[in-house]
Amino acid sequence: MCPPNCLHQICEQATRRGLLKAGFTLGLGAAAGSLARPAPARAAPAGPLTFSEVTDLTHTLYEGFPTFSGDRWFEMEHPVTWAKDRVNLNRWTLMEHTGTHLDAPIHFSEDGMTADLIPVADLLCPLAVIDIRAKAAEDPDAYLTPEDIAAWEARNGEIPEGACVAMNSGWDAHLRDPRFTGKDAEGRNHTPGFHAEAAAFLIEERSVKGIATDTLSLDRGLASGDFPVHYAWLGSGRWGAECLAALGTVPEAGGWLFVGGPKVEGASGGPSRIVAFH
Repeated sequence: MCPPNCLHQICEQATRRGLLKAGFTLGLGAAAGSLARPAPARAAPAGPLTFSEVTDLTHTLYEGFPTFSGDRWFEMEHPVTWAKDRVNLNRWTLMEHTGTHLDAPIHFSEDGMTADLIPVADLLCPLAVIDIRAKAAEDPDAYLTPEDIAAWEARNGEIPEGACVAMNSGWDAHLRDPRFTGKDAEGRNHTPGFHAEAAAFLIEERSVKGIATDTLSLDRGLASGDFPVHYAWLGSGRWGAECLAALGTVPEAGGWLFVGGPKVEGASGGPSRIVAFH
């Protein structure tokens, strides 16, 4: 994330889709993670799973990638160059929560897991994509609600155990447009996000590892300083992911997600390579 009013004012379209023509198989059991999962849910299928496509859900990170505050959170210098040194080596300066990135539990909790301590098994999970593009197109302050979850489950069955629930609002299409941050004349941001009741339902009634959005924040932009979803979700020991791309190109059910999060000691999150297998 990082929304307005966070510490330090925190807070191309470049989707790559790879096809493996012959298909491929992952030996995936019902992947067990370390998160507390209080309520039963439909288990993910055991045994090998076969996929024909890999979709990159990661935006290319570039200098000037949008932030809620408008600050530049990523800069690249070239202290070593081919012309001078016969080798290329860049220096990056960045805030953790920029570009397509992971939110670790510590980001909005006093003593939650840092990014390096999230078990890798918790970063590979079934993917449930909930499409709210129609209402987000009419209202940039739209929520993903418990009713949206119920409609998804009416079509696909209960959200699989250990899944990541991703909000597809279509916001990735606005990346290089002011609408991506949605800042108005009063400095407030207007972007879709999870409703606090939807997050509470997934915490209390489903066994979900993570939630993800194609916007800058798990909360909608107008949360502006409250961030109920961040505090509840990350505070429960679960992870989040923000600024995903190309969610509209993967099926709403049946896929798997891998979050290639940073393994940096003490990190509260960081830019990640996130891919879907389907």
